[in-house]
Amino acid sequence: METPVQTETAPVTSRWRDALRRPTVRVVSVALLIVGAQWIDTRMQVGNLQQELARRLAEGDTVAKEGRALVRQGQEAQAALQAKVGVLEARLAETQSQAVALEAMYQEISSTRDERLLAEVEQAVVIAMQQLQFAGNVEAALIALQGAEARLARSVQPQFLPARKLIARDIERLKGTPGANVSGLSLKIESVVAAVDSLPLAYEQRPKVDAARPVTAPKASSAEFWRELGADLWRELRQLVRIERIDQGDPALLAPNQSFFLRENLKLRLLNARLALLQRDGKIFREEIRQSREHLDRYFDSRAKPVQAAQATLKTLATTDVSFDLPGLAETLTALRNLKFARERGGAGR
Repeated sequence: METPVQTETAPVTSRWRDALRRPTVRVVSVALLIVGAQWIDTRMQVGNLQQELARRLAEGDTVAKEGRALVRQGQEAQAALQAKVGVLEARLAETQSQAVALEAMYQEISSTRDERLLAEVEQAVVIAMQQLQFAGNVEAALIALQGAEARLARSVQPQFLPARKLIARDIERLKGTPGANVSGLSLKIESVVAAVDSLPLAYEQRPKVDAARPVTAPKASSAEFWRELGADLWRELRQLVRIERIDQGDPALLAPNQSFFLRENLKLRLLNARLALLQRDGKIFREEIRQSREHLDRYFDSRAKPVQAAQATLKTLATTDVSFDLPGLAETLTALRNLKFARERGGAGR
């Protein structure tokens, strides 16, 4: 039984050997081996690719998760920023409203300060005009105008420049005014008016009394005693007779009430002279001074020192020229009032 099996196996083996010896079979075998090797290699590469893809997908999933977390954080940060921006916008709006209110307040304060400045300058110019018109006091007018010019100089408002130029021009004109010292002349007239009540009248004058010699104790010599007694008697007799030189007529005799009216009339003439001085009316001023001097010469004792002092003062006044023209300040005052009116109208328009 075993012999036939071996007989069958041997031909099969020989057939395979014969087939393998053929070139075609060898080529096909080699091709199959190559294809198998390539298939195995491809499977290995596909496996590697699958592993790499899985790894990449895992990494992408991780990155996506991180991206979603970052996006969520960004959204949260954006929401917080939007909230902060809203708060900042609200604060900005509040700040802007406060700035507008502060600007309005500043404009109001500035306008009030400028209006007060204009009122002060206008008042100073009015005072200067009054000093010039009613008192002729150039010094006081200069002080008032210089104060007004200094106030305007401290302001930076350009619209005040024309008014400042006008005030500076008035100051220069007043400095160049060759006028009399009205305040000083007025004080001289006042001094004479104050002394009128104490001036002695001419008819009240008395002869000079010799100074009485001191009484001395009688000496031992009787001749010396009689000599002194005779001298005393002679002095007493001389008082009974008075001889004087009269350069003018007899002084007018006045009753006491007429003496009062005489003094008051002299005061009125002096006051009229002062009024003419303030009005710069030289004609009336000289006439009143002349008549006052005549009253002093006729009715008052010219030998008394107070009368002589009053006459000297009136003589000085009579030679003073008071008819001078002072510059007017109407143009400056009008310019200030127009500027003030324009600012008030502009403030009402706002």
